Amino acid sequence: MTAVGAVPVVASWSEPEGIRPRGTVVVVPGRGEHAAVYERFGRRIAADGYRVWAVSDPAVDEERTCAQVRDLLDRTPSDEPGEAGPAPRVLVGSDTGALWAAGLAAEDGTGIDGLVLAGLPGAGVVTGPPDWDGELALRTSCPTHRARLDGDGAVRRGSLARPVPAGWADRARPGAVGVPVLGLHGAADALSPPAGVRGWYAALHQAELVSITGGVHDALNDQTHRTAAATVVLFLERLRGGAGPVTHTELRGGAL
Repeated sequence: MTAVGAVPVVASWSEPEGIRPRGTVVVVPGRGEHAAVYERFGRRIAADGYRVWAVSDPAVDEERTCAQVRDLLDRTPSDEPGEAGPAPRVLVGSDTGALWAAGLAAEDGTGIDGLVLAGLPGAGVVTGPPDWDGELALRTSCPTHRARLDGDGAVRRGSLARPVPAGWADRARPGAVGVPVLGLHGAADALSPPAGVRGWYAALHQAELVSITGGVHDALNDQTHRTAAATVVLFLERLRGGAGPVTHTELRGGAL
């Protein structure tokens, strides 16, 4: 892990010892966050054999984030811990990190094999800066993650009330995104209501939008974080297999 002061800029989680990496995942944080906020998600995806990295918030220093992402995408694949792993190489973005990742794929998709976009910013707005408890409620309904954010002095409070950086929405043209996209969106996301993003996903060439019942803005760190991680792993496995289905339901009956 590389750090500036006490704030991790790039964090990484490797696959279990003795297992060859199945792919590379690069996480782009959203407003107010930093790389280590995604430790729980990173460890869970890494446990399934993927090499996971998290970079800095592009809303703070876009040039720095772009350099970090390009460095990871452009590295020669390696089985050595601490190095970028093999394809598929997938960007996972949350909040404005999702919008930034979509913009990068639209403008220069070199080395990007897929996108996972959680809580993509849409038409929702925060009317005035909420207090910290209100911001936590907007971000996640998971008490564990709320406590983690509440005790993290590096999380920039009030960030969700800030507008999406100028030009990012225009840059993320869905028709220019040429890789498969998985969208994860909380059905109860008050910051970015699902109705405001469905049209964007519908305009993509290859997309799946998964709505998480009762979920709020941070789909990767909500109470349903296990379901979100499992959905991401299935997407990664489909990419490894050529974007086709990896399972087929032969029979469904009775009450679940």
